[in-house]
Amino acid sequence: MSAPRSFVLTGAVLLSCGALFSVFVPTPLTKTSAPASSSNTATAAMSAAALVAPTAAHAAGEGSVWIPALSAVGAGFAIGLAAIGSGVGQGIASGRCIDGISRQPEVADDLRGVLLLSLAFMESLTIYGLVIALALLFAN
Repeated sequence: MSAPRSFVLTGAVLLSCGALFSVFVPTPLTKTSAPASSSNTATAAMSAAALVAPTAAHAAGEGSVWIPALSAVGAGFAIGLAAIGSGVGQGIASGRCIDGISRQPEVADDLRGVLLLSLAFMESLTIYGLVIALALLFAN
C-alpha cells in the first residue's frame, strides 16, 4: 500500500515543482563547445536514483534489505559526526585553557574546573550520538 502512495506523492511533488519553475524567466541560451547531452544524462540518472530510493527502501517483502542497510549507514554517520565534532571542540577548549593558564597561572584551578565540566558536556554529546547509532542499528 505504501508504494502507490509513494508514487502519487512523488508525482505531486514533481508537478508542483514544474509549476513553480515555469513562472521564472529562463536565461537566454548560449552556444557551448561541449555537448550538453552527456551532462543531462548524468543529471537524469541521479534524479531517477533519488526518486527510486524511497520506494525501494519501503518495499514490502522478506527480501528487502534496504532499511537495515540505510540504518547502518545512518548509524555510521551519527557516531562519526558526533566523534569528530566532540574531538574538535575538546581540542579547541583544551588549547584555550592552556593559553589562559599560561597567561594567568594564578587562575589555573578555576580554569581547570571549568575545562573539566565543559569536556564532560562535550563528551555527553558524543554519547548521545552513540545512543542514536545503537538505536538505528538495533531498532530494525
